[in-house]
Amino acid sequence: MSMNVISDKAIIGKNVQIGSFCVIDEGVEIGDNTVIKSYVELRSGTKIGKNCYIDSRVSSSGNCVIGDNVIVRYDSILARGVKIGDGTYICPKVMTNNLNTEKEQIGGAHMGTNVFVGTGCVLQHGIEIGDNSVLGALSFVNKNVPSNEVWFGNPAVFKKKL
Repeated sequence: MSMNVISDKAIIGKNVQIGSFCVIDEGVEIGDNTVIKSYVELRSGTKIGKNCYIDSRVSSSGNCVIGDNVIVRYDSILARGVKIGDGTYICPKVMTNNLNTEKEQIGGAHMGTNVFVGTGCVLQHGIEIGDNSVLGALSFVNKNVPSNEVWFGNPAVFKKKL
């Protein structure tokens, strides 16, 4: 029993697997060979590349861009405007934000290619995470992270170059 709500205006590629109880709005695009597990919510304007794995209970609030070969693990929240580069791995329970303290939409975090985001990270609005960077588990990332660096903590701070 599937019980999905999938807009007829969504674009779904070849060999896409969609689990049960998913909501996929109009304007969503899902690339070839991507797996969408159960209880996933993809709001309008979300674009997912090829060969991705979107785990159960992932939510996108819309206008997100997810590159090719990306893994987003369970219970993660992608705020409006998040961009995730190719080959990035998002661990479980990662949260992003797109509003500043004035409740203005700034846009979600932008992550480069081959980024690793540890379990339970919180990524503030409008920040940039450079290519090949690592964010440690349970970190609160409120500053831009340059490419090829490891950051962690609350707030996250630079730890070493890669």
